[in-house]
Amino acid sequence: MSSVYKFPPISHTHGKVPRHKPSDAALIAAIAEGDKRAMELLFVRHNVRTYRFITRITGNAALSEDIVSEVFLDVWRGARGFKGKSDVSTWLLAIARYKAISALRRETDAQLDHETAVTIKDDADDPETRAHQRSCGAVIQKCLMQLSPALRELVDLVYYQEKTVAEVAQIVGIPPGTVKTRMLRVRGRMEELLHGAGIRSVEAK
Repeated sequence: MSSVYKFPPISHTHGKVPRHKPSDAALIAAIAEGDKRAMELLFVRHNVRTYRFITRITGNAALSEDIVSEVFLDVWRGARGFKGKSDVSTWLLAIARYKAISALRRETDAQLDHETAVTIKDDADDPETRAHQRSCGAVIQKCLMQLSPALRELVDLVYYQEKTVAEVAQIVGIPPGTVKTRMLRVRGRMEELLHGAGIRSVEAK
């Protein structure tokens, strides 16, 4: 199977898939046989989630787009290595996490911690979007960016990717009990940040 594949641009809305859509595992099996259509379907199905997950780790939109391409290129090249021990989405996020952290280590300028996360340039800070930034959702996103990368990652996996504690533990490589402990820290810290921003309570998803 050729290792060269050109992915379409990352879409910011979920693409359409066939009504009788094949399972992710079926797509991986087809990709392992060199099926480019299956690769396109898997990309359409998962690229947005993967991009958002990576962005919450890196805080860098351009870098995240590059990493998404790397993730799916790895899938194209390594589909035969998928053993089915986890969901395909869990496997994808594990690859994405590894690549995002590796990219941050390579680019020391982009190292994120509690002090530097709030200094990231907001590329959407233009007159057209300032009204949106004042909305409750925008305030929550600002507060999330003040968490450490490790805690932001857990928030994304639990609330946005809807992964179980066991799946999060598998992706991140920590015990399930540690996942639960860190999520308690997340809730406490977010309550403080949101209260400081004038939001008294936000219902969990």
